[in-house]
Amino acid sequence: MPSVGASLFWIVACAVIAPLLAGLFPRKLVPEVVLLLVAGIVIGPHVFDLAIEGSEIELLRDLGLGLLFLLAGYEIDTAEITGRGGRRALLTWLVSLALAFAVVSLLSLVHVVDAGTAVAIAMTSTALGTLLPILRDAGALDTRLGRTILNHGAFGELGPVVAMAVLLGSRGSVASIVVLGLFTAAAVLVAFIPARVRREGSRITAIIRSGSETTSQTTVRLTMLLLVALTVLAASFGLDTILGAFAAGFILRRATPEGDETLETKLDGLAFGFLIPIFFVTSGMAIDVAAVASEPGVLVAFVVLILLVRAGPVYVAGRFDRGTDGTDPPFTARERTQLALYAGTGLPLIVAVTGVAVDSGDMTSANASVLVAAGAITVLLFPLAASLLASSPEPAADAARPRGDQNPGSGQ
Repeated sequence: MPSVGASLFWIVACAVIAPLLAGLFPRKLVPEVVLLLVAGIVIGPHVFDLAIEGSEIELLRDLGLGLLFLLAGYEIDTAEITGRGGRRALLTWLVSLALAFAVVSLLSLVHVVDAGTAVAIAMTSTALGTLLPILRDAGALDTRLGRTILNHGAFGELGPVVAMAVLLGSRGSVASIVVLGLFTAAAVLVAFIPARVRREGSRITAIIRSGSETTSQTTVRLTMLLLVALTVLAASFGLDTILGAFAAGFILRRATPEGDETLETKLDGLAFGFLIPIFFVTSGMAIDVAAVASEPGVLVAFVVLILLVRAGPVYVAGRFDRGTDGTDPPFTARERTQLALYAGTGLPLIVAVTGVAVDSGDMTSANASVLVAAGAITVLLFPLAASLLASSPEPAADAARPRGDQNPGSGQ
C-alpha cells in the first residue's frame, strides 16, 4: 500500500503535469479539470494504485473543496442575484429541480434509479467553481452572458446545497429547515464582524493593512480563518461544509465590495496552485473504472438527463432574458446554447451529493462512480462545445441583429 508521502508526491505531480498537457491542446479546449480527474484515475487504487487518500490527504482535499466554493461565492454579486436576472435564475433552478424529481420518479417505477433524491439533486447542479477559470480565461466574466452564467451558477450551487441539507439530512425536513435557519442567522452575525473591524481609523484595520504585504499575510490568514470557521460551524449544525464555504465567499465579498486584486491573486495562488488540484485529483482516484465500464448505458443516460433537466430550462429562460434593465435584446440561439451548456456543467456537487448518499447507505460506491464519471464528462464536453460555438463564425441571421454585448466566449 502506498505511503502518505508517496501518495502526496503523485498527486502533486499530476497537478503539475495537467496544465502542461492542457497547453498542448489548441486554445486549451480540454479543460485542465478533466486532465486532473483522468490523472487521478490513473494513479488511484482502481488502476495503478500509486496513491491512496488517507486522513492527511483528505484534509487537504477538504480545504481545496472549501476554497473552490469560497471563490465561487466571492464572485457572486449580491445585487445581481437579487435583481431581475437572479430571480429568473432562481425560478429556473426550481423548475430544474421539479423536472428532476419527475424524471427520477418515473425511472424509480421501473427500478432503474436508486437513491432517487440524491440523483435528482445532482442533476440540477452547476459547477460554478469549476467554470470560473474557464470563463476568466475566455474573458467572459464581465460580459452580459458571463453575468447570466454567474447567476445560474450561483443558484446551481447554492440550491443543491440547501436541498442536500433539507432532503438528505437524517433529522427530517422540518428539523433540517430549522437548523438551516439557525446556521444562516449565525453566518449573518459573523458577516457583521468584518464591517466592525474595517471602520475607518480602527487600530486593528491599520494593523491588518500593514501586515497584508509582509510575512504576516494578515488578509490571507483572516480569509482562511473565515473559511475554516464557517465550515466548522456548518459541520457543527450537521450541514455539509460546502454551505459554510459558500457563505464564507459571500461574507468575503461583503467585506471587500470593491474587490481586492492583491488578495485575489494570493488566494488564486493558494487555491488553484495547490489545494484545488488536490481535490480534483483525489476525486478522480475515487472513480471505479470497472464499475463505470460495466454501466455505459447509465453513464450516457445520466449525461443526457443533465442536458434535459438542467441545461434545457436554462436554454428556455434565455429567451426571456433582456438584461438587468429589461432593454437589451434577447440572447441569440447560439448564446442560449452556450448558456445552457455552461449551466449544465457539473462535478463538485455531484461528488458531494453522491458522497452523502454513499455514507448513508442509499447508494453504492459503484453507482456513485458512474455518476461522478458522468459529471466529469459534462466538464469535458459542455464547456468545450460552448467554446467552439463562441469561436465559430456568426450566422448571417444572427450577425445582423442588434447586440447588447459582443459574444463573450470570443474573449474580445
